[in-house]
Amino acid sequence: MRTLTDREKIAKFMEKLARRARKPGRVYFTGGSTAVLQGWRSSTVDIDVRFIPDPDELYRALVDLKEELQVNIEIASPPDFIPALPGWEERSMFIRQEGKLDFYHFDLYSQALAKIERGHLQDKADVHSMICDGLIDPDRLLSLFERIKPELYRYPAISAEKFEESLKRTLAEATL
Repeated sequence: MRTLTDREKIAKFMEKLARRARKPGRVYFTGGSTAVLQGWRSSTVDIDVRFIPDPDELYRALVDLKEELQVNIEIASPPDFIPALPGWEERSMFIRQEGKLDFYHFDLYSQALAKIERGHLQDKADVHSMICDGLIDPDRLLSLFERIKPELYRYPAISAEKFEESLKRTLAEATL
């Protein structure tokens, strides 16, 4: 059984993954990995990543790294669950360079909307931390939601109305 993933395991993951990269690329962390690295919580169940470009060598490395580090690894990012927000790449926060790889936090506005749509208590706490730490602006988050709202039909599991209600409720609770 794999153990929870903490800051140290994420750092080892970055180092070991970078050793396997033959070409420059970007690795985007999302979800619990961002929360752990930002200090909002001490551990997460898995490391969620997205690669750009999408090289086979990094995917192949994941098979070994999950066993070596005893971590769960998921290929997941906000556009897997909600429409991609315009400008997400420019808003993604740089973490560090390791070898040929640049590591980033996937755009926090995208992460916040995906978390709000999912609606878990831990997700709401993460969004609250993003707001309290001044990493996202509630008005801008609402504006970005309005930009993707016309595309929500492409995600049939999402009710645009319920998503919007949850967003407004979460923002109201976080700004009290």
